[in-house]
Amino acid sequence: MSMIECNDVSIRYITGDLQAIGLKEYVMRKLTNRYHVKEFWADRHITFAIERGDMLGIIGSNGAGKSTLLKAITGIMVPTGGTVTVHGKIAALLELSSGFDPQMTVRENAYLRGAMLGYTREFMDAKYDEIIAFAELEDFQDYKFKQLSSGMKSRLAFSIACLVDPDILILDEVLSVGDGAFRKKSGERMTEILQSGKTGILVSHSVNQIRELSNKVLWLDHGNQVAFTDEVDLYCDAYEEFLQTKKLPKTHDDIERLAEGFAKRTAAERKKKADATAKRLQKIIEKGEADEAVMAAVRILRKSKPEILVENYQELLG
Repeated sequence: MSMIECNDVSIRYITGDLQAIGLKEYVMRKLTNRYHVKEFWADRHITFAIERGDMLGIIGSNGAGKSTLLKAITGIMVPTGGTVTVHGKIAALLELSSGFDPQMTVRENAYLRGAMLGYTREFMDAKYDEIIAFAELEDFQDYKFKQLSSGMKSRLAFSIACLVDPDILILDEVLSVGDGAFRKKSGERMTEILQSGKTGILVSHSVNQIRELSNKVLWLDHGNQVAFTDEVDLYCDAYEEFLQTKKLPKTHDDIERLAEGFAKRTAAERKKKADATAKRLQKIIEKGEADEAVMAAVRILRKSKPEILVENYQELLG
């Protein structure tokens, strides 16, 4: 049984309707024959299914329909066409500030978000200290939520979602917020969740995050499904090359050509960087005193090419 299944899902927005412009403006436009309704399809004919333990990475440029699709999966929106079937309890972080009261404290907001996710007071009492510790907010529990930085807010939201017990965890650009140490910790936590048999969906502009955490990829472009696949590395390579060339693939051969182009381009960039490092080293050695030149060269290698030091460790020792 699939945990999440989307079958031919399409989602339409209507602009210029009564709710958007108000009654007075609606009447005036009707009287002057200037009332027009415009349709915008955010997603068209999206079809995929993921199983227990899957992490689906959704990739696509801004306006691809990623966040709209997540809203349909979480039940915030009803698809215009097609069906979404979900088995299990969802914890979703679609907007970092959603579900929090800016005037309430961190402590109060933790319980508020827990209640919104359907957890009892007793359950949150048992989990509260763990949530705050993971979010690294021990010294801010009595601060108002509005006083927190965006990174602190994201840490609290992520911690509550991950340390409670959802069947499905959905993250929209959440792991990209916060410092490097917390991003690493968040990624490790996501890995633990998936290894325990949970299911996840991750939307991220960081293709490296998608590579590291996902075993399936859904590629969207302007609301259309480009691909749904378990060939994560191949399609991530192709997507990164697409971002450079803007050539949208239509066949698997196109995907392979894009991926090959990405491999060649990154190899050329690595060579260019290595050549630049070699030139810097050569100048230092030619102009500097022997000991100073060697130490400067070692510092450069440690920063840019540490593998050279490891590979030649015994030789350097003489």
